[in-house]
Amino acid sequence: MPPPDREPGLDTLLDLHGLTLFVDEAGHWVKFVVLRTEVTPERPHGLSYSLTLHAPDGTRLVGFDNAHPVRERRGPGTRTRAESDHRHRLKSIRPYDYADAATLLQDFWSEVDAVLKDRGSIS
Repeated sequence: MPPPDREPGLDTLLDLHGLTLFVDEAGHWVKFVVLRTEVTPERPHGLSYSLTLHAPDGTRLVGFDNAHPVRERRGPGTRTRAESDHRHRLKSIRPYDYADAATLLQDFWSEVDAVLKDRGSIS
């Protein structure tokens, strides 16, 4: 049993580091990069992560990562969040409220399923 202060799903998320998996017969694939880092204002959970879904030609379709800061919205008065957690879907970028590793994985796979359904790859 993990220590009481250990995030649910953290070991599972960390174990995915370096994996690339094909997710359908059309050739869509996912890639995981997950590393422990120092706790900082940008990475308060102590993780550097990138979870991505790619089309067969390599185009990124979905991504959850914390590689750079992201604006909360566009236009006047826009502010950039201190945390770098965000998600990409096609060409849009939105802030992502990281809760824990298990929720990150669930949210990622939900987006993957939604995009693959939109593309007619899965039913």
